[in-house]
Amino acid sequence: MNPGTLDSVVYGLFSTHALHLADRHGVLTHLIEGGPASAADTAAALGIDAETLERLLLVLAAVSVVQRDPDGRYRVAEETVPFLDSRDPRYIGGFVDHLVTNTTGQLRRLHDYLQHGKESVDAGLPSPFETIYRDEAATGAFLEAMWQLSFEPSKELAGLAELAGVRRLVDVGGASGAFAVAALSRYPGLNVTVFDLPQVGPHLERTRRTRGLGDRLRFTAGDFFRDPLPPADCVSFGYILSDWDDRFCLELLRKAYQACANGGRVLVMERLFDEDGGPLPTAAMNLSMHVETRGRHRTAAEYTALLEAAGFTGCVTRRSSWDKHLVIGGKP
Repeated sequence: MNPGTLDSVVYGLFSTHALHLADRHGVLTHLIEGGPASAADTAAALGIDAETLERLLLVLAAVSVVQRDPDGRYRVAEETVPFLDSRDPRYIGGFVDHLVTNTTGQLRRLHDYLQHGKESVDAGLPSPFETIYRDEAATGAFLEAMWQLSFEPSKELAGLAELAGVRRLVDVGGASGAFAVAALSRYPGLNVTVFDLPQVGPHLERTRRTRGLGDRLRFTAGDFFRDPLPPADCVSFGYILSDWDDRFCLELLRKAYQACANGGRVLVMERLFDEDGGPLPTAAMNLSMHVETRGRHRTAAEYTALLEAAGFTGCVTRRSSWDKHLVIGGKP
């Protein structure tokens, strides 16, 4: 018998796919909305195969995502409901879909990376975001996954950022506006410009309309490696610097320094490694960054060093209750 920790690694492949399929076929929504039900009754209600569903639910019960009653009925575990209910802002189904449909296939390249190195293997491939934004469907799926990953943590991060005195914030690579919406909701005197590639514009516009934010939320199209950043009192990067190596990060932070008003600041919102190499989500996504982007996750000290090299001072780290934390640098 394997130790429990080894079992979780060896058989994690099955639980991830079981979760993805149960979400994709409406099983979790059915159990959340309708209450406990057997696999047979659930399959009949959804028009799917009962035997396959029973086997998927047994895997999810083994990892405590669902619970199996003595009479054979299944229920979604109470602590997981907010993250598996598509009506809840904490829902992670889109992110799981991205991991299964996009990341999993790319992980196969790690074998070649080990033998030949990433630079050699990826030579000639399009840049990461040419692939991610390759068409409207891919762009929409990615932005939805990023919203699910970012919006709830952004509410807490907006508070930790203490933006009460800020009037102009530029969110670089802000996608469909998760941090922008969180910050605008908390600080009525704030205006936010999302600076991102042109493909993102229509998605940000939908956010602006549905959230009723008017002129307080704006979009500027551009490429942050080619174009200057719009002027701001505060510049934010959420899950952006982890897409790039140190050289490109330093270039971006120097642009942020130039765009930032005197007395302003920059916000770096990222997963952070502990000094011992954990936690697991950061280590796992660090591997994902290796195949999906050109970046990596870092410690707070490493981000502080990059900020100071770009000219920022008085750097502080503020940790949230989520996986995403905040490193702040000030412009004198």
